[in-house]
Amino acid sequence: MSPSTYTISLNTRFFHKDSVNGRVVGVSAVGQRRWLQQLLLHSTMNKFRLLVLMVFCSGLFINTSTSVSTRPDVVNIGAIFSFNSSIGKVSKVAIEAAIEDVNSNPAVLVGTKLKLSMQDTKLSSGFLGIVEALRFMENYTVAILGPQYSVMAHVISHIANELHVPLLSYAATDPTLNSLQFPYFVRTTQSDLFQMAAVAEIVAYYEWRDVIAIYIDDDNGRNGVAAFGDKLAEKRCKISYKVPMSPDLTHNDITNALVKVALMESRIIILHIYDTWGLEVLDVARNMQIMGSGYVWIATDWLSTILDTDSSLSLSKLDSVQGVLTLRMHTSDSDFKKSFVSRWRNLTAAGDTDNGLVGLNSYGLYAYDTVWLLAHALDTFFDQGKNISFSKDSSLNEFHGGNLRFDAMSIFEEGKQLRDNILQVNMSGVTGPIKFTPDGDLIHPSYEVINVIGTGFRTIGYWSNSSGLSVVPPEKLNAQPNGSISTQPSLYGVIWPGQTAQKPRGWVFSSNGRQLRVGVPIHVSYSEFVSRIEGSDMFGGYCIDVYNAAKDMLPYPVPSKFIPFGDGHNNIITQDLLHKITTGEFDAVVGDITITTNRTKIVDFTQPYIESGLVVVAPVLKLNSSAWAFLRPFTPTMWCVTGISFLLVGAVIWILERRTNDEFRGPPRKQFVTIVW
Repeated sequence: MSPSTYTISLNTRFFHKDSVNGRVVGVSAVGQRRWLQQLLLHSTMNKFRLLVLMVFCSGLFINTSTSVSTRPDVVNIGAIFSFNSSIGKVSKVAIEAAIEDVNSNPAVLVGTKLKLSMQDTKLSSGFLGIVEALRFMENYTVAILGPQYSVMAHVISHIANELHVPLLSYAATDPTLNSLQFPYFVRTTQSDLFQMAAVAEIVAYYEWRDVIAIYIDDDNGRNGVAAFGDKLAEKRCKISYKVPMSPDLTHNDITNALVKVALMESRIIILHIYDTWGLEVLDVARNMQIMGSGYVWIATDWLSTILDTDSSLSLSKLDSVQGVLTLRMHTSDSDFKKSFVSRWRNLTAAGDTDNGLVGLNSYGLYAYDTVWLLAHALDTFFDQGKNISFSKDSSLNEFHGGNLRFDAMSIFEEGKQLRDNILQVNMSGVTGPIKFTPDGDLIHPSYEVINVIGTGFRTIGYWSNSSGLSVVPPEKLNAQPNGSISTQPSLYGVIWPGQTAQKPRGWVFSSNGRQLRVGVPIHVSYSEFVSRIEGSDMFGGYCIDVYNAAKDMLPYPVPSKFIPFGDGHNNIITQDLLHKITTGEFDAVVGDITITTNRTKIVDFTQPYIESGLVVVAPVLKLNSSAWAFLRPFTPTMWCVTGISFLLVGAVIWILERRTNDEFRGPPRKQFVTIVW
């Protein structure tokens, strides 16, 4: 090209590749000016043209220097999820709809379009998720939507940390992903920490104490159940038995696990599992008769996701979930949400999925909002004068030339700023207000409590982090003045497994359950209260008889075993005996133990069945009753002294009164009678 044919366009963008570190950067206004100057100095243009061109360029660069940032035409973003899962089917349609809405909205990302690339992880394949994430990093991707599974999020977050690419996951709910170890992971949905708090409050509301937890033995399952155990402990409840299942689950694994569940005492079963296996677990449980009357099954939100997504479940699958309680992330009924829900049927009909029409679940709503959240963060990013630039990771130079092309991955230089902008977004979406807490969680976490009945389900209440369980939606509670609506925990009636409305007791005594361990103090004396029968392991005494009588009055058997404490030759320390209850060595203690203030602080006592109080012990002599019994309180000497004192007092009165009182005058007999009187 001849030098005289060079032209300058106001829309031209200049990029160059740094020869030192391989950075792909946009050239600044000063850099553009220097480049043009060098180009013109080496040309054969005459001085006049050179002068005119320099004046033109100077005016151009003076004007462009007032522009804070150069917005690109296209921003690359990626999405990683399983296309064929219940969440993936819905989120694929929702993300595509959100991308179209953002790109057609002139108020957001003015002049810039979002370019989306989606990759299928094939039903929680961690390996494929890693490969797809690495592929995104080769294409100058500024953010990734996903991953869907928490296990994959743990691994990919390490890659995001190295390359400074934010991960916005609308489906990974593992509570530990919020840790400082993963600064570039942003959860745009509710954490399982709040879901487990809701389940724990349901357990406490129905006054159950022991539960069984069935879960997949991976990061998501273990960490979710750990959070559940902590929340139960706050309610003075506990997980009595844990049933971990392999991520590569088979039908035989399910059967073997449920056989163990059937032998346990607790009948409250929490099912925290993936939607791919959840229905099969419930179907096997129904065939094994452990979903009948007396059992309680509480499924996490995987079940509500299936019910919302697939409205054409077979009758056999619906039979397997009758009476089950499940949770669903609650989203307020805003006009924005109603508009999106009304569009949903057209969106799924126009999609390229082979699954036909799919229902809209909560994860689809959060996926839609995640795209808008990223768009607002990018808009703020450009308004701050930031430019998108990438540089090569020097630590990957040793992999240069390999087939895996690790050296092709680049570091997003402004990734930290974009992540900070994401966490500072404050907007309203189809799920309601979107804002992050200092811990990285969305504000106002809340869930719906759902009871599966017949061919559908019924919302029996709500749980929120601020108001607990209630039959009133959380947004209405928050909108009312304090005290105008009762905040007492409450739920509507439930149809439990076995088609019964009566609340299950929640536990039974199983054939292989352990016996109640009852500690018995062996004293040196007072064998009338507790004693060991010579030549046997049996115990007797008044306290033992009271315990056996109370146990026999229960409507169910209580197998127990007496365990002696003490050797019978030395007095025991009662405090040590009671301490064994707190350590779990004894379940109870039966014996003559005095109730004191300090002891009530560590153990609970029954009502006292021997009332002693404060008494004075004195010997009692048996005396015959007679008419002179009234003389027994005083000795004869005492009676004589009393009589003499009477006469002495009378004489003193006579001496003082006889001079002025006529009653004390007269014959001696009369005066004596007056003295005695």
